Amino acid sequence: MLHPRIKEVTERVIERSKATREAYLQRMAEAKKQTRVRAGIGCGNLAHVMAACTSSDKARLKADEQPNLAIINSYNDMLSAHVPYKDYPDLIKAVATRYDATAQVAGGVPAMCDGVTQGRDGMDLSLFSRDVIAMSTAIALSHDVFDGVFCLGVCDKIVPGLLIGALSFGHLPIFFLPAGPMQSGIPNKEKARIRQKFAQGLVSREELLEAESASYHSAGTCTFYGTANSNQMLMEIMGLHLPGSSFINPYTTLRDGLTAHAVEEMLQQLIERKATNTLADIVSEKTVINGLVGLLATGGSTNHAIHLVAMAKAAGVVINWKDMADLSEVVPLLTRIYPNGSADVNHFQAAGGMGFLMRELRDAGFLHNDVKTIVGEGLDAYTMEPRIQADSNTIMTDSTLPCKVEWVAAPATSLDSEVLRPVSEPFSKQGGLQLLTGNLGKAVIKVSAVQEQHQVVTAPAKVFSSQSALQEAFSRGELNQDFIAVLKEQGPKAKGMPELHKLTPVMATLQDQGFKVAIVTDGRMSGASGKVPAAIHLAPEAVEGGIIAKVRDGDVITLDAPKGILKLHVSDEELAARELEVSSQGMTYGTGRELFAGFRNIVSSADLGASSFGIE
Repeated sequence: MLHPRIKEVTERVIERSKATREAYLQRMAEAKKQTRVRAGIGCGNLAHVMAACTSSDKARLKADEQPNLAIINSYNDMLSAHVPYKDYPDLIKAVATRYDATAQVAGGVPAMCDGVTQGRDGMDLSLFSRDVIAMSTAIALSHDVFDGVFCLGVCDKIVPGLLIGALSFGHLPIFFLPAGPMQSGIPNKEKARIRQKFAQGLVSREELLEAESASYHSAGTCTFYGTANSNQMLMEIMGLHLPGSSFINPYTTLRDGLTAHAVEEMLQQLIERKATNTLADIVSEKTVINGLVGLLATGGSTNHAIHLVAMAKAAGVVINWKDMADLSEVVPLLTRIYPNGSADVNHFQAAGGMGFLMRELRDAGFLHNDVKTIVGEGLDAYTMEPRIQADSNTIMTDSTLPCKVEWVAAPATSLDSEVLRPVSEPFSKQGGLQLLTGNLGKAVIKVSAVQEQHQVVTAPAKVFSSQSALQEAFSRGELNQDFIAVLKEQGPKAKGMPELHKLTPVMATLQDQGFKVAIVTDGRMSGASGKVPAAIHLAPEAVEGGIIAKVRDGDVITLDAPKGILKLHVSDEELAARELEVSSQGMTYGTGRELFAGFRNIVSSADLGASSFGIE
């Protein structure tokens, strides 16, 4: 039986989205009428498509009888999470050849890392990059010569951008292929401790770099539960990954076997069954609700309060923060993964992983089971986990494909109740994200990472226009008191909504010293941020006339996470008197002005997904 709240929220999303969803599906239905797109293009067009192909692939493309698969790749060799994708195209092509089909790298998308750009000017382009990735994906697929698509991406804006762009070609079957997390390094809690000591001047830069390098130490996704791994959870719970494939380490026999199996799965659907669930079929209102439930049940990244809204919008589905808040009241928190706990995603995987999590949520009525996925109907397959077949090849060579994979039932009970729990014994009866409202506007907070005694703060404001200004004030010893740090002009229109992760060590240090502290901003915090209560994504932002632009040093603010309150204790009359002062100051904008100008003019506010893509 579906939980009444899940049913209620789903029904209102369906009703709210009726016109936009119908328009989207109609566009996809028109596109589906092209049964084999390559047959309709001119000889010159086709010659360009296959000019650099091998003679055998040219023959296949000329015959136009077997599928041609697109690969959209975010590979680069600077970012650990995307390094493994270097080998994926060759493997995909090798499997395709075995089925007498073809595969081509249709395009590449940028993959910038917020971990590299934190506190730097490049961070101003971070959210902007999501829309660039979406456009790059659509441009690559606009060649219109493909029968199926593989999207290769892991990190923060890459997966949302890929999905937004791919949904423009939702009449095709589109699979997402994960690369997996790196092996565990030093505990994340120890890394955070060293960061705080560095902020206090108690350890050297060399010691800090040694700790960071022991954490980020090899190919694969960072192991904390930030946006990157929230992306992977989301793609699986929405049925866009193979079951149980999200958190298998790269360069392992099982990882390669899963990638090969995904290609076989798509080709078998296209060739043998002549039917498949397209991306438009899969990403529905119910699928999006399942994604929201997954984020809440795992304490996922607050960045998806923006990204999932934008991704849903690209499929004609309209969700909002009220939907998220209403679900959060009833969805139990079932995981403790750093920053919500001490374990990393490898521990989560070992404790039972996605198979255990999805079975618990589905059986308790928190997930829609009547959904479509890349492997068929319903979520039964997603309560399983992959294994290497006992009699299959275990070594990949130039002449053999990876081992075969089979699926077995996920563990019946959690193998570590400090990391993963059943619905009957949750870490919390409510989800990991919360909506805050009040006269300042509306914002979100990741409550799963904040201890209960720190979830309510009433204190005077200290207003800053940048992270560096706050860090400098800390270094001068000016922050040894109770206060709420207000960072304004950090929103989508102001400067691309940069993440403000460098606030965390400073504010966490002050909290540890016994001060009551919190953060209020129209910017973002990293998906890895935690510990300190932070009201983020505040809308409306300062440059859109948000009240945050009028906050002054000393104004008292209340952040009450349990009650969902964010209140500025200043009278309406006083705020009105400050209007002229704010309008005369002007606003500061981020770097990359020339690149960013067009985006600024059309980007929506955070609560609408901070997206430059609307719904037709």
